[in-house]
Amino acid sequence: MYSDPKDCLYCQNNQTLHDLMIEIKTLRVSRAFIFKEQTYRGRCLVAYNGHVNDLNELTEEERNAFMADVADVTRAMQRVFNPEKINYGAFSDKLSHLHFHLAPKYVDGPDYGGIFRMNPGEVYLSDEEYQEMINKIKAEL
Repeated sequence: MYSDPKDCLYCQNNQTLHDLMIEIKTLRVSRAFIFKEQTYRGRCLVAYNGHVNDLNELTEEERNAFMADVADVTRAMQRVFNPEKINYGAFSDKLSHLHFHLAPKYVDGPDYGGIFRMNPGEVYLSDEEYQEMINKIKAEL
């Protein structure tokens, strides 16, 4: 399925997007976000700047730049949150705008050893707590 940029929350930068996540920073060819739902402490997302439906649509140079952005965000997450592992998810069944979910996993944390849940709706933080996390990630990017 290919989504229309007019219906894309990343392209439209709409309220649905802002209800789900907070933008951290614009990177080389993408934008980094932190999820408001923080069951997986430090969970982020990296979305490609242009409306591209799939990784295979990028040129080699664009793909390398996007994956460098993803790697930069995961390095920052590793330094800030020190998870045991970061799970990567590129799900786009209904919204085919290229993006990667980055879900830190902790040994004694939720779903360790299994697949992370998309939006468990269990953990939300204060505005100050989100800002503190964003500031720490930005300092590492």
